[in-house]
Amino acid sequence: MPHVSPKAGVARRGTTHTLAFVAAVVSLVASFAAVGSTIPLFNIYRAEDGFTNADISITVVAYSVATLSTLLVLGRVSNHLGRRPTSIAALGLLLLGCVLLLNVHHVGVLIAGRLLMGFGAGVASSSLTSYIVDAAPARPAWLASVASSQTVMLGLAVGAIGSGALVQFGPWPRDLVYLVVIGLLLVSAALLLVSPETVTPVPGAWRSLRPRVRVPARVRHLLPVTAAVLLATWATGAFFQAFVPALVEDQLHSRSPLILGLSFAAYMGPSVLGAPLGGRFAPAAAQRIGMIGFLAGMIGIVAAIATGALVLFFVATVVAGAGQGIAISSATRGLLEGSDVADRAPIFTVVYILSYCGATIPALVAGQLSASFSLPQIALGYGGLALIATVFTVLAAREPHTDPAGAPPRR
Repeated sequence: MPHVSPKAGVARRGTTHTLAFVAAVVSLVASFAAVGSTIPLFNIYRAEDGFTNADISITVVAYSVATLSTLLVLGRVSNHLGRRPTSIAALGLLLLGCVLLLNVHHVGVLIAGRLLMGFGAGVASSSLTSYIVDAAPARPAWLASVASSQTVMLGLAVGAIGSGALVQFGPWPRDLVYLVVIGLLLVSAALLLVSPETVTPVPGAWRSLRPRVRVPARVRHLLPVTAAVLLATWATGAFFQAFVPALVEDQLHSRSPLILGLSFAAYMGPSVLGAPLGGRFAPAAAQRIGMIGFLAGMIGIVAAIATGALVLFFVATVVAGAGQGIAISSATRGLLEGSDVADRAPIFTVVYILSYCGATIPALVAGQLSASFSLPQIALGYGGLALIATVFTVLAAREPHTDPAGAPPRR
């Protein structure tokens, strides 16, 4: 079976492959737009099909578990089969998930569709992010880490806003968004088909399927703070998926699917804008700044939910989103310091394993507690998690090691 040589890739470090970079970015946006497109429909499913908050939470958990499992098994396969075919396979799984979600009237169908999306997102998270870093221009230096870490957030925001608008103003509110996303996925696959490969197939793909988590020794000291950043910020993202549909309707008194989509996008979208700001600082300093901003936003979100203040909710959500963008991109930048082609897929596998653990475990716990605790109380629990992660980051953030010659870390 073909496999990828990490040392003899088609695209060498420093070579700009514009088409491959653009295709990978567009495909990653489309992949996570598919994931985000379901969120504005959750309230329709609640109203028309009787789904509960616990049902919606389970679908978020199912998606996250599928993604996490796929990363553990297939996280390194693009190092062997190639970035391009692996990425196209990911788009195919996401497309199948959209097809299944065209006929949701039972929670089991929603869970199955989200499982397929989770499998596709898991493959895409590793293969497409590695493809982006392989093909990224050498300048600006922060572009690779920002594009690889924040394109996911952009895709989720685009999917949520587009879905909200189509559900509220378009025909066939339960179906049109999935048809549009299917079209985007097909266009993305066509772009990948005509893009150059960045790694060279070599034997060993079957061995790569054994679950193995590895990061280079030189950046292992960064993992504790990286884990804190990713666990807290992705937990909040899962909170927005699972509980904000009900919060927007019950606490903020809006039934607009577009408002719901904008609420989710207000957290994901500013992450993309915040990421380049973090590139102005050393990774550890940027993580501290980002997490302090994230915590400030979470405090505002909890206050807005408690008081029913929709404007405060949006403002605080934007602040939290920008803060997470700074923190996540700087954490990713630190891990990518000095990486080569062989390192990138394993590094991104670890990044997304931590991310989806953050999305899965709190959502599973909160879903079980939703029958006994109010949504504002659950939001307060997520605020407590943000506080713990921020304090740990401020105290423990560290810089990447310098290279053997003593040069400062590249930024």
